[in-house]
Amino acid sequence: MKSYREVLELNVEKRRQMINITPRVERALQNSGIKEGLCLVNAMHITASVFINDDESGLHGDFERWLEKLAPERPYDQYAHNGFEDNADAHMKRTVMGREVVVAVTDGRLDFGPWEQIFYGEFDGKRNKKIMIKIIGE
Repeated sequence: MKSYREVLELNVEKRRQMINITPRVERALQNSGIKEGLCLVNAMHITASVFINDDESGLHGDFERWLEKLAPERPYDQYAHNGFEDNADAHMKRTVMGREVVVAVTDGRLDFGPWEQIFYGEFDGKRNKKIMIKIIGE
């Protein structure tokens, strides 16, 4: 069995943003040479998420509004965590959206269902962020 690891770096310009990283994960899979196995993709930050869904702007807006209702950014003083930082809401949004995804690799390709894409969800951005890709298989 082979193992391949790659770390993607992003500069997220907004506090909250959803970025389609599918092409970057597909490039990492090609670089790995693995044809059959599993591909793990995870956020390396506690206020970010990796998830699978449809690449549709209306849906992304729906996620944003729904998450903001669940854990509103403001007022900052509503959270005990927000003494030194102002990102308690980002920690909660990440918990709801999840840390990672695992996708089957079949015949050298990500084995998706219709419309599935991999997204990086950032909830406390405006700085450089990292995403880890780990692929194992033959």
